[in-house]
Amino acid sequence: MPDQPRILIVGAGPTGLGAAWRINELGHENWTLYEAADRAGGLAASVVDENGFTWDLGGHVLFSHYKYFDRLMDIALADQWIEHEREAWVWMRERWIPYPFQYNIWRLPHEELVECLDGLLDLKGSQNGHSSEPGSFQEWLLSVFGDGLCDTFMFPYNRKVWAYEPRQMNTDWMGERVPTVDLKRVLRNLVYERDDVGWGPNATFRFPLRGGTGAIWKSVAGQLPEEKLQFGKEVVSVDEVNKIIGFSDGSADRFDYVISTMPLNHLLRRLTGTSNVSDLPSEFVYSSSHIVGIGLAGSPPEDLASKCWIYFPEDDVPCYRVTVFSNYSPYNVPNPGAEWSLMAEVSESDQKPVKYSSIVDDVICGFKKCGFIDDSTQVESRFHHKLEQGYPTPWLGRNDVLERAEKYLRQYQIFSRGRFGAWKYEVSNQDHSVMQGVEAVNLVLLGEPERTYYGDMSDD
Repeated sequence: MPDQPRILIVGAGPTGLGAAWRINELGHENWTLYEAADRAGGLAASVVDENGFTWDLGGHVLFSHYKYFDRLMDIALADQWIEHEREAWVWMRERWIPYPFQYNIWRLPHEELVECLDGLLDLKGSQNGHSSEPGSFQEWLLSVFGDGLCDTFMFPYNRKVWAYEPRQMNTDWMGERVPTVDLKRVLRNLVYERDDVGWGPNATFRFPLRGGTGAIWKSVAGQLPEEKLQFGKEVVSVDEVNKIIGFSDGSADRFDYVISTMPLNHLLRRLTGTSNVSDLPSEFVYSSSHIVGIGLAGSPPEDLASKCWIYFPEDDVPCYRVTVFSNYSPYNVPNPGAEWSLMAEVSESDQKPVKYSSIVDDVICGFKKCGFIDDSTQVESRFHHKLEQGYPTPWLGRNDVLERAEKYLRQYQIFSRGRFGAWKYEVSNQDHSVMQGVEAVNLVLLGEPERTYYGDMSDD
């Protein structure tokens, strides 16, 4: 390998930009980043619609497990941040229930509250409740929350967000993402009728003052050497044996190492060498995400004035989550103080189809059912964007597929990293994604082991 190996980065989302930042920081000069789109950001980009409303491509919030990531964010936007305390809620049974749902079931109708408590007490009294490893996400949910909580919230919500049945998913992705249950805590909240909202790694978060989440990555890209970033360059082939990447415009580039952030199923399809993993792309499972933004005149109603986001487990509202996006920053609307905005996310899969032509109207109808808006509310903007690959589903059998793909790619010095590059939902937040890129570079240039990709989020 030469002293200055040729490193190609595919993708200018958080992972690719994290890799580029680290390469540049180390003074390595023989590298280029290629991005198919005309801008940086990837799935963390932001869009300004024709009416001047800003939208993220999903409900992104920024929190961190890493000092390196924190320093990069400070460099990216300096003091152009707004700090928030999370105020997340569930809307169901025509009432507000604070998140996490399981600690606030005292707000449920009495009949359902009793069913949830019965399920928890049955688990508490069962000596065999945790005697074996759950074989699926569904089994894990039942073993932790009981029948009542699962039937009331856990099953319907998870079907709605993932667009697959929990029984089809593994348990390796959860980590800190699914709060479990402290029965004593539940009962104390019930007795005192007390809301309990403090759980979770994103209890506080920050958001860009202007430009949405995409402003972060636009700034990071803008501070890298311009000549190293090539946009509008779609990868169409990867000859892993001869180490050549081909692009849709007919050009090509050679490599010693590749850090790829394109979806792993797409990367495997583009291999042109003597690949023995050609059967794998069809195995990958994912859901699509519809991002629906509604720009509104006036100010949010009192119930929404301070909320960050809301979960919807019931079927009469098509979205699984809604962000009061104008609460994140007043500059997410063109006329702060005179307008506000709601951003909905709707999942789709073969098991959960979405009617594309009516999705925006269906979301607006859902908002009216919940009382967020009414017929007199003036809609100033309607935004709809579909992410064909929105969530990498942690399906049963995923780990064996990923292991085969990783083993094959690594022998050719190709590292597939990032939200869909790694296909590991458990390490797909923005901080995880950046660090996957940083650590891949550290492995290539410094020989340091990767941590985040393998699930170690410690920060020495």
